[in-house]
Amino acid sequence: MSKKHDVIVIGAGHNGLTAAAFLAQKGKRVMVVERREVIGGLAAGHEFHPGYRSTGILHDTAGVRRWVVDGLRLEEHGLTIHPAPPPVFVPQRDGSGLQLWRDPDAAAQELSLHSARDADRYREYRAFLHRVAPVIRRLLDRPPPEIFESRFGDLFDLGRSALALRMLGKRDMMEVLRIVPMCVADYLGEWFDTELVKAALAGPAIYSTWTGPWSPGSNLNLLRDEAQSAGPVKGGPQALIAALERAAEALGVEIRTGTEVERLELRHNKVAGIRLRGGDLLEATTVAASCDPKHLFLELLPSGSSPRQSERNIVNYRARGTTAKVNLALSGYPKLAGRPDLTPAVIRTGETIDELERAFDPVKYGQLSEEPVLDIQVPTIESPELAPAGHHVFSILVSFAPYDLKGGWNVERKAELYQRVVAGLARYAPDLEAAIVGSEVLSPADLESRYGLSGGHLHHGEHSTDQLVVRPTPECARYGTPFEGLFVCGSGSHPGGGITCAPGALAARTMLRS
Repeated sequence: MSKKHDVIVIGAGHNGLTAAAFLAQKGKRVMVVERREVIGGLAAGHEFHPGYRSTGILHDTAGVRRWVVDGLRLEEHGLTIHPAPPPVFVPQRDGSGLQLWRDPDAAAQELSLHSARDADRYREYRAFLHRVAPVIRRLLDRPPPEIFESRFGDLFDLGRSALALRMLGKRDMMEVLRIVPMCVADYLGEWFDTELVKAALAGPAIYSTWTGPWSPGSNLNLLRDEAQSAGPVKGGPQALIAALERAAEALGVEIRTGTEVERLELRHNKVAGIRLRGGDLLEATTVAASCDPKHLFLELLPSGSSPRQSERNIVNYRARGTTAKVNLALSGYPKLAGRPDLTPAVIRTGETIDELERAFDPVKYGQLSEEPVLDIQVPTIESPELAPAGHHVFSILVSFAPYDLKGGWNVERKAELYQRVVAGLARYAPDLEAAIVGSEVLSPADLESRYGLSGGHLHHGEHSTDQLVVRPTPECARYGTPFEGLFVCGSGSHPGGGITCAPGALAARTMLRS
């Protein structure tokens, strides 16, 4: 059986759906094929305990691009964006913790309880980020320039980006160039005295990475997160996926679930379509892969088809997963010992920079952290329908849990991870264990097998300095590949992972220009 399409998109995650919708908007006949029975990828929720639903593996939607929402008219398909991100709560063992808003006016009172100087410095810190964020966003929201065979438009856009940096003024321009390669611990140490403040801000710089806060280059991830974070999607990842699905189908995109790609079909180094498991051929002269690059080039392409250097680059592309996922079903919101009146929607653990560093250290040796760092969201604050009335779901991303755990992942090691997560959270919420009615633990190995993530890496590859500047490899940095008609459009391409929709949108834009 054979069918012909203009474009086939592999993977129905947020990037695959975004790319498909933008391509269909320009008149392309597009089919999306998805291996699993549900769409959404890492943004797909599921029932993990009877009556309790997760919000997806990734739970932060603050990076979703407004220009994507507007370009696909997602608000007409039911999407709503909050005007600002919620505050982050960092609890303390012996203290009231810190409720930190992005808005310095809202944050001033809480910060003053810890340090009047840090409250003032936070205002200056936010003012600096506000000035430089548009320049960083400009780099993140455009395809990288083609260095070797640049068109005039690419060179012009690169010049405009350089001019925008220069227009910051000499002082801010030099500051951006100085701080990008720094470790986040040193950078935040230049601003703040209070360890709790520094730890609260440092979290996003090290989540899902192979770095601790003292690792060189970790500050780049802080700047990336600060530049792209805005108001999250109301209803979380599932609301985004539902709107993308409606938009894509309204534009004529065909979405097929339970459809696994066995290999890509090539003819004379050109894409001819995809061969499905079971033997069916779907013909297309263009294929956009939102799956991770290692899976695409090392498993879906015929063996030996890639140029030697390209294959070597993909083999060397680092995707060492360090994050596990724990979902907790709770009979109520456990009281926080330091703030029993508070029920925050976002919680980050780790009271000092050195605590974050000690959590990272064991990963280097294939070991579990004694006190893993927890990035927690409570989706039932906004979406109570995810649990029975009055009950809650804690969505927990656990750093650091290595994919290459010594001795391998098994039931016992997952139980050990679970106990460390619960014990770590119970330090701040002593009645937590009594409230637990169910749970789910997904190791990096589980994430690999369930979601097709090489190395169990949530971002389809590490966000190290070299792999953010050129992502995933020099041959594919602008979404094209060594094969005519084959493009990458997932988190393994520029500007990286997380729920942003940017890689899919930028890849579609590039494909339409090619």
